[in-house]
Amino acid sequence: MKTVTKNDDIFRFTSEFSFENPALIVGWSQDSGGLSPKVIDYINQKTKSTGFCEIEPAGFFPLAGVNIENDVAQFPQSSFCYSQKHQLVTLKASEPQSEAYKFLSAVLDVAGYYCKSKELYTINAILSQTAHTNPRRILAVFNQAKLKKALRVYSLVDMTWQGKPHLSSYLLWLAKIRDISGVSLWTEVPFYLAAVEDFESIKTTVSFFDQRFALGTDTGVLDKHISQQDQKLKALRQENDDINRCIEALEIGLSLNEQEQMQIIRAVSEALSNRPVQ
Repeated sequence: MKTVTKNDDIFRFTSEFSFENPALIVGWSQDSGGLSPKVIDYINQKTKSTGFCEIEPAGFFPLAGVNIENDVAQFPQSSFCYSQKHQLVTLKASEPQSEAYKFLSAVLDVAGYYCKSKELYTINAILSQTAHTNPRRILAVFNQAKLKKALRVYSLVDMTWQGKPHLSSYLLWLAKIRDISGVSLWTEVPFYLAAVEDFESIKTTVSFFDQRFALGTDTGVLDKHISQQDQKLKALRQENDDINRCIEALEIGLSLNEQEQMQIIRAVSEALSNRPVQ
């Protein structure tokens, strides 16, 4: 198969399609609340997307050792999938440990030269002192005004940030240089759900893409997970007055001190890990 850039050793194409300027959605494999990988997996499943390209890990990830989580080896991956019906490309990728510029340039090579993509979306979680019973907001950072104008009907919240740029911000900047309109989406995740899966945040993000691209996705499975999680947390609140007071404070917009935060993180993690749904 014909390659598209001079970096022939970076890409491994497994399928060939006819692309019509599809949008690219990027999610990182490790994210708070399981947000990015779960959203990408859900979209791929519901749109019946097919893998067509991978970025080779050599040079971007240390291959001498592999992370182990829950007795399962976590190998770095950077896999592109495509839904021809919806003209949508997704990328689920591990964050590179080195050569970030080269890696992100490779992502945009596939998006721009091979797929002819004109829009880029990145999925990210942002931890928030909000309660799981509150709606999740999606904060947004744009690289071009025209996309911001096009998406203003979706109630995205302008994000302000001071600190070290995230990899998504770097990708957004590089996309602007190539005249690819882009937005980094940051969905709120209650801080005490960071270590587990926040199904409400996942649903909020999936629903945005469903509206944006008319995917027709059924969120019934996510609704079931949300209901089960809510039942467990409701039982925890009924049994533990301190945790209930903490969540009540978050529900009305108050912040918790460090001790209270650690207390609720431990209690919620234990409840969601061990407590069966009645």
